[in-house]
Amino acid sequence: MAMDMTHAIHDEAHARDSAPMREKPMWDPYVAGFFLGLVLLGTFLVVGRGLGASGALTRASAKLAELVAPHWVHANGAIGGYFANGGKWWDDWLVFELVGVALGGLAGGLTSGRFGIKVEGGPHVSKRTRLLFAFIGGIITGFGARLAQGCTSGQALTGGATLALGSWAFMFAVFGGAYGVAYFVRRLWQ
Repeated sequence: MAMDMTHAIHDEAHARDSAPMREKPMWDPYVAGFFLGLVLLGTFLVVGRGLGASGALTRASAKLAELVAPHWVHANGAIGGYFANGGKWWDDWLVFELVGVALGGLAGGLTSGRFGIKVEGGPHVSKRTRLLFAFIGGIITGFGARLAQGCTSGQALTGGATLALGSWAFMFAVFGGAYGVAYFVRRLWQ
């Protein structure tokens, strides 16, 4: 009897622990886009600049490289300028914006019931393959952001809002590339 009771308690605890998180529904994409537009407008009005993320990551990477090879970093034309005239690597509002994005994402995840660690992928993709694809995609995206001199936030949102021709070309290239690749990876998600 005691053994049966122990198994019942264990089974109930296991079912409770393995149950999916109760998630609130996601925002409507049009409502989220509207508020993102207001945030972009606010950054133009308050800071005088638009949104972006890759610049902050470049600055942080430059600081890490400076710790390893300071002479090379200061002589490098691409990243040495971040330290010119006594400037600090964090001496840019984008670094603080990125910290705010991380804290805001944490707050959003906690308040929506979506905070947790999980790897999402299609039914025919292992977690290892999904993480490998995410890593490769991140490398390609990071390289592309540096090549385009901005990420989707800086190029598409900020540049597109200012009607910069290069930013509009960037947006069409991103969407065209995504549609071109979607055919080959769609089966992984079905």
